[in-house]
Amino acid sequence: MNDLCKKACVLFGVGAVLFLSSCSGQQEAEEPHADVLTVGFSQLGNESDWRVANTESMKSTFTEEGGYELLLEDAQQKQEKQIAAIRNFILREVDYIVLAPVVETGWDEVLAEAKDADVPVIIMDRMVDTEDGELYTAWVGSDMREEGEKAVRWLEEFLEEQGRAEEEVSIVHIQGTPGSSAQLGRTYGLEKGLAMHDNWHLAAQVCGEFTQAKAYEVMKEILLETKEMDVVYCENDNEAFGVMQALDEAGISYGEGGDVILISFDATEAGLIACMEGRINLNVECNPLHGPRVEKIIRQLEEGQVPEKESFVEETIFEPEDLTADFIAARGY
Repeated sequence: MNDLCKKACVLFGVGAVLFLSSCSGQQEAEEPHADVLTVGFSQLGNESDWRVANTESMKSTFTEEGGYELLLEDAQQKQEKQIAAIRNFILREVDYIVLAPVVETGWDEVLAEAKDADVPVIIMDRMVDTEDGELYTAWVGSDMREEGEKAVRWLEEFLEEQGRAEEEVSIVHIQGTPGSSAQLGRTYGLEKGLAMHDNWHLAAQVCGEFTQAKAYEVMKEILLETKEMDVVYCENDNEAFGVMQALDEAGISYGEGGDVILISFDATEAGLIACMEGRINLNVECNPLHGPRVEKIIRQLEEGQVPEKESFVEETIFEPEDLTADFIAARGY
């Protein structure tokens, strides 16, 4: 082989090596994309300030920078939309499904489909009631029954301090979405308290749908029948806002020093401000920041670990004297 041919072969070989190195480099640069985890999230709606904060926690946790692709579907309070969303996630072959269920029952069939497709399902916030507990991988959220019982224990102590423990107590109960864990648990707490106290009476028990508008509407209707009430027990802050609006229009005082004791749940920023100002006597915490908690479960699964089946969030209660503007601002919701 002459010198010219040898030089040509060498140049060709070097070029081939450079080309292959370049291709290999491109493949290495693209490899991180293969590590992205796709999370399908079926959120039940955006009916309250709590729900909005809950959604934002998920969005800020499952980011592209963090190695995730989040597929978010808002079900607008309709279970059939959530079922359709889960089936769509299965078809799209997501890595994980997160479900914040609108109600507890009616999930067996679609969760079985996810299990058959080998897609882990993490239940968040509200619970599901299934025949087979293995249809979902894990649940994280609040103990709604305990929330209700905390409110009742507080009311017992509050009435005792006021010297009213033996007096007749008339209670108006504004419930949340029927069949949801929050409604079932918080209703359970109140009804247990009513059964324990012969002098506690239910003046009205109506659905406020966890919204300010509906709670205002039903409270206006109640006030047409009676203005004799000692306690209004609202199952979330937005319902409390609607009740306050109706009571203001009726000229009925409430909160600290008022004629009506007002109890609320969730402890959102707006709810705690109202409590700090003395317009809500008691606000029971329900922490919505579940994004990091769900991610912890996913990371455990990715590492081959078995997460706890149920993870309850530790929560507290708030009275006006417990709160400052700086404390509320620092909470993040």
